[in-house]
Amino acid sequence: MTKKYHVLKDVLLPIEHIPDPFFIPQELFSKWEFVKGAKAIHKVNKKTGQAYIFKEGKVPFPDDINKPARTIVTTEGGQYVAREKHVIIQKGRYRRLHPIELERLNGFPDDFTKCEGILESQRAFFMGNALVIGVVKRLGQELSNAVSQHKK
Repeated sequence: MTKKYHVLKDVLLPIEHIPDPFFIPQELFSKWEFVKGAKAIHKVNKKTGQAYIFKEGKVPFPDDINKPARTIVTTEGGQYVAREKHVIIQKGRYRRLHPIELERLNGFPDDFTKCEGILESQRAFFMGNALVIGVVKRLGQELSNAVSQHKK
């Protein structure tokens, strides 16, 4: 069986089709670098007063478009800075992923989540809550095969 693997660049829209709000303004760049970077922060538990060190590992910044995408989560949409969001460089500009790109990553048709009154951030939320169509299809096939074999 031949498998076709896709990388992040395979789902990207041309940069000309990306609205301005998806691009990261220069004044927010340092915040993005901080949230995506490794850190060890001294904190104190508010209830117990116990001191501890909060640690996080580095998240790719920007995401490598020549590798498979990371998991899409429900917080992928919106303009706020968050470590779990995908950020790519396209023609020298940093940007978040567009809802169509998120739909493509999950195997949905372009504009599957586009409806009147639905915000782009909501569309991203939908894709963070969705299952990858190819995975569900493959699981269904394997379950069907197993049931068929069991009946024999």
